[in-house]
Amino acid sequence: MLTHLSIRDIVLIDRLDLAFENGLAVLTGETGAGKSILLDAFALALGARGDGSLVRQGEAQGQVTAVFQPADKHPVFAVLADQAIAHEGEIILRRVQMADGKTRALVNDQPVSVQSLRAIGTSLVEIHGQHDDRALADPARHRAILDSFAGIEKEISALRKCHQSWHEARETLRAHQERLDAARKEADYLRHACDELATLAPEEGEETKLADRRQAMMAAEKASGEIREALDTVGGHSSPIPTLISVQRRLERRGTETDALLGPAIKALATALDALEETRSALEAAERAADFDPRELERVEERLFALRAASRKYHVPVDQLAALAERFAADVESLDQGETSLVKLEAALKEAELRYIAAAETVSKKRAKAAAELEKAVMGELPPLKLERAKFIVAIERDEAARGPDGFDHVEFWVETNPGSRPGPMMKVASGGELSRFMLALKVSLADRGSAPTLVFDEIDTGVGGAVADAIGQRLSRLAKKVQVLSVTHAPQVAARASTHFLIAKGEAGKGKRIATRVVTIDDAHRREEIARMLSGAEITEEARAAAKKLIEAAK
Repeated sequence: MLTHLSIRDIVLIDRLDLAFENGLAVLTGETGAGKSILLDAFALALGARGDGSLVRQGEAQGQVTAVFQPADKHPVFAVLADQAIAHEGEIILRRVQMADGKTRALVNDQPVSVQSLRAIGTSLVEIHGQHDDRALADPARHRAILDSFAGIEKEISALRKCHQSWHEARETLRAHQERLDAARKEADYLRHACDELATLAPEEGEETKLADRRQAMMAAEKASGEIREALDTVGGHSSPIPTLISVQRRLERRGTETDALLGPAIKALATALDALEETRSALEAAERAADFDPRELERVEERLFALRAASRKYHVPVDQLAALAERFAADVESLDQGETSLVKLEAALKEAELRYIAAAETVSKKRAKAAAELEKAVMGELPPLKLERAKFIVAIERDEAARGPDGFDHVEFWVETNPGSRPGPMMKVASGGELSRFMLALKVSLADRGSAPTLVFDEIDTGVGGAVADAIGQRLSRLAKKVQVLSVTHAPQVAARASTHFLIAKGEAGKGKRIATRVVTIDDAHRREEIARMLSGAEITEEARAAAKKLIEAAK
């Protein structure tokens, strides 16, 4: 329900804060006092189209804030969850209107799009009037209204799942058929390619491994020649080692008498020989390490070139050849087993279609039953509203060719305003006054099911009085026992049944320099005076006061 409404600098409203309770709240006042402004401001907070002209003259921006406390399991919380909007059971809708026409929308102080604000606002509030009945004006919503009245949410959910399964089965069959047709057209090519790639047997990452191996062997081949040259120099025919050994031995034969003279040289020769031997050993080790089989290099190169040739041939990177081979193999298998698979998929599609039709038939039967019940309920509300000769019709058109997620029923509310006249869509056949009363009868019938928690009725009693106005008041009062009802009214019979009465009036503001709209909650004594004003003319008479008192007492 709506708990608070705060308006700042919207047209004639400079500052307004209202608190609301459950039940029927009425807003009354002289023509031109600002009732429409109040509703326009409220609609702005609910996501209505913004307009810079709504900002109070001389101000840069205006703002409207509406605070709601819906029931714990209200669908609006699912909408908030989808948009990651935090809440603690309270929903605050805020709309900032700039004088230049731009607007900002916030939900629980989190910026949102106007579309999101409107979706949330629509789930919380319905605004109805003679010429602005959005719920009834859109035939696309009539089916949802009927489904809500029928209480078939589970059946609708099951139907949508069946429709999704049927759709998926149809898409699976279509994709398989296309694949099979393509395979048939290229059967020879597919089999050849599949055999070729199967023989090649490419592996993912194989190109990189082969290229690295080839590079390593080529580097080893280049280095091995230099190693052999070095080894030949150190330990081959031209090696200085034999000569140095011979020199060493000759020097050592000189005996001890020459130790002091030749000892260092002999020692240096020994060290040199050891170093040359270590060098030879190291070069031999390097030669063994660099040794490779040239045939292995040839095999690596042939494999690498074969992979790259296949890559060019099939227009895919080498690393994707393995996946391509699998796909070709699957295509060949699909070609070989395609007909069997096709029969199975066709059977699955037929089964899914039959399940959908069965679910749609169940929903259609329950809709037809609910339509009769809704017609009866609405018809029961029409006589007191002076529509006793009218008929309310829930027109259901069945079109099995149009199989949507909600079945194949098109639902639209029709009326027949007079006996013998041609029935037709409510929005086209009913006059403004008739439409408002049909709408009220429908909302009373839907009070327990398919209604927003807050309903706003904008002067639906215009042009009626007496017994009709009293009947409207009775039904608004009944409706207010199930949902919160706000009614802008000129009918004293409606005002007398209110649990909360707001008086709208214009007065001076800013030391008499400006006019501002004020809204106050009035007590019982003031209510009698206000209802007396509504009953009388320019001057409130005692008779009007007495009539007002009688109306209030009768409404209790």
